[in-house]
Amino acid sequence: MLADRERRFLAQHRIGHLATADRTAVPHVVPVCFAVADDSLYVTIDEKPKRRPAAALKRLRNIAENPAVAVVVDRYDEDWALLGWVMLRGHAEVLAGGTEHDDAQALLRSRYPQLKAMQISQYPVIAVRIERTTSWGNLSVAP
Repeated sequence: MLADRERRFLAQHRIGHLATADRTAVPHVVPVCFAVADDSLYVTIDEKPKRRPAAALKRLRNIAENPAVAVVVDRYDEDWALLGWVMLRGHAEVLAGGTEHDDAQALLRSRYPQLKAMQISQYPVIAVRIERTTSWGNLSVAP
């Protein structure tokens, strides 16, 4: 599903933007930390301050109503020859526990040291099942 150059681009970049929509197609986009394994992209809910309890987050409510999602990871540079992005589309599941949940959180902890100090095991993981990948521009990785 993901080409090698897209996987390398995703591995190099730290922030993506998760787009969800409710049952009436009202969009909601949030920046997220992510990790990719096989044909899934994972996002965990973490302990950063939020206005609502984890279970009430708009992204989770939207996924329950409408599991179709998109994630965009991009690079902007004043040198427009370096512009590039990867968009992943698919269906999301919310994992509350289990082996995949735990493995995803371990993968995210290894990618983001900030998560090591957080008690994230009690929080859900969003698993995006990648169904379509689109990319554009310069996906080269920095030296």
